[in-house]
Amino acid sequence: MKFSRGLVLAGLLAVMPGWAMAADIDGSTLSVLWGVPFAGILLSIALMPLLAPIFWHHHFGKVAAAWGLAFLVPFAITFGPGVAGVSLAHALLAEYIPFVILLTALFTVAGGIYIRGNLHGSPGLNTAILAIGAVLASFMGTTGASMLLIRPLIRANDNRKHVAHVVVFFIFIVSNAGGSLTPLGDPPLFLGFLKGVDFFWTVSHIYQETLFLVAALLVIFYALDSWYYRRNGETSRADPTPDSRAIGFDGKVNFALLGAVVALVLISGFWKSTVVFNIAGTEAGLPGIVRDLGLIGVTFLSLWLTPRKVHDDNQFGWAPMQEVAKLFAGIFLTIIPVIAMLKAGINGPFSAVVSAVTRADGTPDPAMYFWATGALSSFLDNAPTYLVFFNTAGGDPAVLMTTLAPTLAAISAGAVFMGANTYIGNAPNLMVKAIAEDRGVKMPSFFGYLLWSCGILVPLFVVMTFIWFR
Repeated sequence: MKFSRGLVLAGLLAVMPGWAMAADIDGSTLSVLWGVPFAGILLSIALMPLLAPIFWHHHFGKVAAAWGLAFLVPFAITFGPGVAGVSLAHALLAEYIPFVILLTALFTVAGGIYIRGNLHGSPGLNTAILAIGAVLASFMGTTGASMLLIRPLIRANDNRKHVAHVVVFFIFIVSNAGGSLTPLGDPPLFLGFLKGVDFFWTVSHIYQETLFLVAALLVIFYALDSWYYRRNGETSRADPTPDSRAIGFDGKVNFALLGAVVALVLISGFWKSTVVFNIAGTEAGLPGIVRDLGLIGVTFLSLWLTPRKVHDDNQFGWAPMQEVAKLFAGIFLTIIPVIAMLKAGINGPFSAVVSAVTRADGTPDPAMYFWATGALSSFLDNAPTYLVFFNTAGGDPAVLMTTLAPTLAAISAGAVFMGANTYIGNAPNLMVKAIAEDRGVKMPSFFGYLLWSCGILVPLFVVMTFIWFR
């Protein structure tokens, strides 16, 4: 992660001398041009893997650093190192560092669990795995659940002719929809938790939408997979995976460590402490510090206690986590002026966005928030998209959880559910695609996958809009 570290160090050196001069950013005074670096890094993430895949694979860290510095240096020159320093410190300490620490812990713990043996793919078994993955996703994250289950699922179906649809529905359900019930499930919800949304708020407000979407997808998948399964020649190939090992788990200690992750996040949400440390203008509470240190400890414990063979069997590596850390270093930095402009509401340069999701009487329109958040989450990244619309709706968690609860529910559902619309909507989507292709599954192209999502997911989202987000 040397590029993300370099970006952070460069920013610190640029702004540390003037932290004493810190002041809040008035978004109404900013030009929309300050949002160009944010748009640039998100468009780079969306388009460069398609247009220049080799360059992107080798230099995405440099691209993220370049966009981050394209914002930070002019901002420090224009508004002074004090304002830039406080903004940088807040982005790092309040959002980026806790975000990356949690993802790293979940990624490491999931990578230390290996499901051995060979299952035999059938419509019933495949549907059961997807259902289990949907439940696990809200407790070990969509990334963790996807990394745990995608390889056993592919092994179970490696004697079948048509497997791509199994992986597509896996992305729909396990890599996205299943992670909608807790802050552990998907990065957007954890960012909301860091902003002050209660841990159990999401499960109590969008569980009906989640049950509807997951149940509908499981029924559709079972019908489609049954049709493929009954076709002549579908399972005529010899199973390349031997049945010599009994079904079981290696690296079982990581189940206990997963429980420790859940406990640490829960404690940080319920523990109220008056002990607060002010670091360069950002308040860091004792519960959050204990949570993050505990998660770091869990990560190292998992690496120490997990046998090397388990990591080898799981093909565990740090490349996916490094990519996330580097890209989000740039995202969390360049989003600073965008959030400030959105907080300015109708007085800011993004007044058109605010107006588009606001009814004539001045109240927010949940349906518009659902689709606006979802549309951007489909082609950009759903975590910063959640932040954008969270702040567009006012950014006050106490108000959003009560008076504006339908709006926060729409934002949460749009960010999590519609991240499944494209390969680039959520980080696990591309991870799962890469693993499937490495195992010989011929996955749909970017636009081929889009046809799957438009044909299956979008009609379900329309139904959900009329039932819950009117």
